[in-house]
Amino acid sequence: MSDPFRLIEVELDEASIQSRGPDVDHDRRVAIFDLIEQNSFRPLASPGGPYILRLALEDGRLAFDLMTEDRRPHGKFILSLTPFRRIVKDYFFVCASYYSAIKTAPPSQIEAIDMGRRGLHNEGSEVLQQRLKDKIELDFDTARRLFTLICALHARDESGRP
Repeated sequence: MSDPFRLIEVELDEASIQSRGPDVDHDRRVAIFDLIEQNSFRPLASPGGPYILRLALEDGRLAFDLMTEDRRPHGKFILSLTPFRRIVKDYFFVCASYYSAIKTAPPSQIEAIDMGRRGLHNEGSEVLQQRLKDKIELDFDTARRLFTLICALHARDESGRP
């Protein structure tokens, strides 16, 4: 992994997150693991990393705080959460339906709910790529994993309600 445009560590501001249950917490841990294993993260004004990313909520907005490998500050990007609110709310609703369905529903119903869940996740990932296009170039898989982490932060912003 000699690519200088990659994340080597991702931190979530603990004050910004709220547990939404074991399934969501597991998804968050998996997203961080997968993100570190494979990502493409290219801040447009940067000579290269690798980078450490800290995600947090600051004054109701999403903060991308970048550091270099030696933990020196390397830039900060702030995004409004407004474009994500509807998608995240719908995503949490469908996820709750999915987690409930996997306990008792027939496979066809589970598959239909999962398709809706993946569609919303894709939509959120595309919005993230669009919102960051002038700041950070991301591949789609990196955007998907970051969207999972934004959901973890967004839940706190909504006072625990999806």
